[in-house]
Amino acid sequence: MNSPADNPAPPVPAPRSQVIAWGLWDWGSSAYNAVILTFVFSVYLTDSVGADLPGPIDASAWLGYAIGAAGLLIALLAPVIGARADSAGRRKFATGVWTGLTIVSMAALFFVENHYTYLWLGLVLLGLGSIFFELASVSYNAMLCQVSTPATIGRVSGFGWSMGYFGGIVLLLTVYTGLIAGSGDTRGFLGVATAGGLNIRVVALVATAWFLIFALPLFAKVPEVPPRPKVAGIGIVGSYRKLFADIRDLYRVSPHTVYFLGASALFRDGLAAIFTFGAVLAVSVYGIDAGDVLIFGVVANVTSAAGALTGGRLEDRIGPKAVITGSLIGMLVAGMVLLFVSGPMMFWIFGLMLTLFVGPAQSSSRTFLARLAPVGHEGQLFGLYATTGRAVSFLAPTLFGVFTSLFGAPRAGIVGILLVLAVGLVALWPVHPPVHHAARTVEPA
Repeated sequence: MNSPADNPAPPVPAPRSQVIAWGLWDWGSSAYNAVILTFVFSVYLTDSVGADLPGPIDASAWLGYAIGAAGLLIALLAPVIGARADSAGRRKFATGVWTGLTIVSMAALFFVENHYTYLWLGLVLLGLGSIFFELASVSYNAMLCQVSTPATIGRVSGFGWSMGYFGGIVLLLTVYTGLIAGSGDTRGFLGVATAGGLNIRVVALVATAWFLIFALPLFAKVPEVPPRPKVAGIGIVGSYRKLFADIRDLYRVSPHTVYFLGASALFRDGLAAIFTFGAVLAVSVYGIDAGDVLIFGVVANVTSAAGALTGGRLEDRIGPKAVITGSLIGMLVAGMVLLFVSGPMMFWIFGLMLTLFVGPAQSSSRTFLARLAPVGHEGQLFGLYATTGRAVSFLAPTLFGVFTSLFGAPRAGIVGILLVLAVGLVALWPVHPPVHHAARTVEPA
């Protein structure tokens, strides 16, 4: 492990304006996660644009393959780009570049008209947007150490997490009432025409503006990280060597931390897939109206936030491993039920049960690692946490596509997601739970 001097925590808390500016990026990024990737544009691609797609492969399967391919590229690129941005003192610059490219790809979705010949353009833009967004998130998450101290990192991280949830709720309600609600040739109180999917394409522009506006304070308020001379000249091969060396050194000191990094990478990929494909399944399998799925998205975000808050209080009594294990089991049960039921009511019941468990699994996974981290090494461990998560981020989307293609039905894609969650649960089972956070000691440099 590197010494704490390689990645020093700020000696005093960052100004509140910097923390708020950092959290506003999460609020703005909900435009991509909630609107583009989950509840609006992905549904438009599979349910409308690709509805009459010729050939044996369903549009939902193609979406799975596109997101899976993007995840594979992210796994290959993230370690190099993250390490080089850190070492060169260009972390904020890297966040800005990848955020800008994400915004451009979102704006270009306006040109995806409602005909299957535009499906490929939509899938390419969605894949590119996913790559750019995840690479922006790598550097953005690393900036957490710049706006927090070891004593405040949990609170600041939780603030950003909640900003993402609630930003998604506000934006979903905005685009639903303004551009999607109602029936007929025009939708929403703005009365935008549905011909050629215009109202949904305008949603993409609104989401673009939302992300741009709320991302700007980060770059105005949070300073750039200084370069680290010891590793400033690291190359591409050196970046991977350093990654493997960090994991090897960590394994020697704390093997169960490495086991947890691997297990969490698996089940976190399954958690992400639930939101990525949940809305697509709601419309194509369970008969929920493409407009009403946004209401489900709002309720799902509230449910996830409530689950995270409840799980956090429970975690203080029984520990993070028990909360994660219980959440994964709950999701597997709900997912198995969804394999065999039909109709909007069943999806509302068991779909919300899934999202109820997603929140505590996500939040307790982060605190599990925080409790394991030696004081002074939090930033390094969270960097590995991000990298290992992206290393397998193609699994669940790819398996969703494979099972959808094999059985000729999007419902079968649920099996691929459940397999990833189950393997993650099995991998987590032998991991030793962390001791109480307060019992951690400073590891010598």
